[in-house]
Formats: sequence, structure tokens, C-alpha cells
Amino acid sequence: MSLKDKITGDMVAAMKAKDANRLSVLRMAKAALMNEENKRGVGYELNDDESAKVLQSLVKQRKDSIEQYEKAGRADLAEKEQTELVVLEDYLPQAATKEEIEHAVSEAIQETGAASIKEMGVVMKAAQAKLAGKSADGKLVSEAVKAKLQN
Repeated sequence: MSLKDKITGDMVAAMKAKDANRLSVLRMAKAALMNEENKRGVGYELNDDESAKVLQSLVKQRKDSIEQYEKAGRADLAEKEQTELVVLEDYLPQAATKEEIEHAVSEAIQETGAASIKEMGVVMKAAQAKLAGKSADGKLVSEAVKAKLQN
């Protein structure tokens, strides 16, 4: 069962359970997936990796919004975004741990032979490839690369 099919099935379950919040988030996620398919052309269907990337971008948007709302003192809006974030994260692969990210970055640095911060892009690309299949926050990977290359 594809990720999109799973979301559609869970939308039906949320409707039957009268879970308005979950239903709203799932409708938004399905719309984002359909918009991405439409951008790519008529009849195009996203595979699960592409679908996961779309959902990851939605998760990133929620995290950024939470951060902004908390800075502005809007706990109510931050809480709403947090509940949406929890629902979206259920559909993503398990997040990479900090240790896994550090290990992937170390391996990427060894493989690429990077020695300075100027080669950060090459290391980031290699580290992201090593973390494929896991949900890895690009911000955390970037911080780990910076820390290792500056030392």
C-alpha cells in the first residue's frame, strides 16, 4: 500500500471516528501530494520516497511555524501546529538519531576527504545519501557537518 493510499484510508477512518483535527491534517497532506503530482504532469504518480519528501517539507513548515509562534508568544497557535506535526510524523520513516547523524557525517568526511568548511556541500550530499531511508532533519545534519569541519 502506497503512502498516498494509506493517507486516503486513514482519512476515511478519521471521518468515521469524527476526528476533525486528524481529518483536516490528512486532507492537507493529501492535497499537498496531489499538488506535487500535478506539478510533474498529467497522470504522474508519486512514489513513496517522493511522497515522503513532500511530507517532510510539511513537517519542516510546521516546525518553523512552531518556532515563530513561540517567539511571538502565541502558545495557542504553536500547540495547533504541534498537533498537526504529530499526525504528519506518523507517516514518515523513523527519524535518524543524533548518533546516526554524527556517524553518517563522520563517514562522509572520511569518504570525501573534506578538510574545511568550504567543502560542506560535498559532505552534506554524502551524509544525506548515507541517511537515505531515514527521516533526517537537514538542519541537524548541517550543524553536525559544521561542527566536525571546524574542528
